[in-house]
Amino acid sequence: MKLVLNEEQQMLCDSAKDFAANRTPVNHFRSLRDNNDPLNWDKDVWKEMVDLGWSGILIPQEFGGSDFGLAGISVIMQEVGKTLTPSPLFATAVMGASAINTFGTQEQKAEYLPKIAAGNITTAIAIDEESHHAPFNSMAQAELVGDEWVLNGKKKFVVDGASADILIILARTSGIKGDKAGLTLFIVDASHTGVEIIKTDMADCRNYANIVLDNVTISKDALLGDQESGGEAIDKILDEGRIALSAEMLGNSEAAFEMTLNYLKERKQFGVLIGTFQALQHRAAEMFCEIELTKSAVMAAMQGADENNNDLQRMASLAKSIAGETLYLVSNESVQMHGGIGVTDEYDIGFYMKRARVAEVIFGGANFHQERYANLSNF
Repeated sequence: MKLVLNEEQQMLCDSAKDFAANRTPVNHFRSLRDNNDPLNWDKDVWKEMVDLGWSGILIPQEFGGSDFGLAGISVIMQEVGKTLTPSPLFATAVMGASAINTFGTQEQKAEYLPKIAAGNITTAIAIDEESHHAPFNSMAQAELVGDEWVLNGKKKFVVDGASADILIILARTSGIKGDKAGLTLFIVDASHTGVEIIKTDMADCRNYANIVLDNVTISKDALLGDQESGGEAIDKILDEGRIALSAEMLGNSEAAFEMTLNYLKERKQFGVLIGTFQALQHRAAEMFCEIELTKSAVMAAMQGADENNNDLQRMASLAKSIAGETLYLVSNESVQMHGGIGVTDEYDIGFYMKRARVAEVIFGGANFHQERYANLSNF
């Protein structure tokens, strides 16, 4: 496996880098936060992303996409991660598109994928019901009554759930808490009767929601994939999401590190540049090494996904675990090296620490993925 970008991926990377620098610098995120934007992302910016084709990267050409693969969307996630760009790109173009394209019927693909590619709808995937990521602990119930499914239960910490038009919900049709079997995926309109969406504020000022399902009645056609195949399906969907999120977290780390290096080269203490202090040089060197290791893990995972690597589950967990630990280290060190200004709201570096704390736990933190990696390796 070559850990380098091909020509098309490099073009996507360069395009995303220019877009993030010119259209969505960190000041863009700050403006949305300060104005208490109800979406926590800008519709005009999202339209520009759609016009660039980013919403259709994982969608086949027959449905209006480009089918550039997970590596294509991951390099974009990495670049927009550098400027903390808020958008429905992850929840819609990665999670929603992947779920429907991989497990949807031909009718579902024809209905939803062109709309996602055109930017006409956004999606969110509702999985967890506890404070910690545990997809197989889902206990939201789905009961078949005649020719219709009736859903009841609650979902927590749904990424982009507060603005989504379509929800992909994991519910239990049989079995007990913790069973991988007995889980089923459903496509539900967010405006459907019985769906209550409660916007949730998090430290990184992004779009999240808790969702309550109260006798939500949907047709049999709303089933995504086969009945009770949701456990296997959610594993694949989540792994693709984890890889793309790891790429974004890598971008977060790279930007925070670059910002810190620039500060070390400019800030003087006792008339001397603090970048000349050996202790700070050692700490900066450690960050650099960890970022390079993270690059290798993330690139291997995203290339492995496009090559249908049999070891994808371990690669995804490795990437998410390493990206989380690296971002934790870099965001902490960056704030500390900035000194007092690092903990003020006026300076941007603190945004990276806040994003780190939330991104680390989305779809499983380091401990979750280290344990998963060990289990998959039969340790």
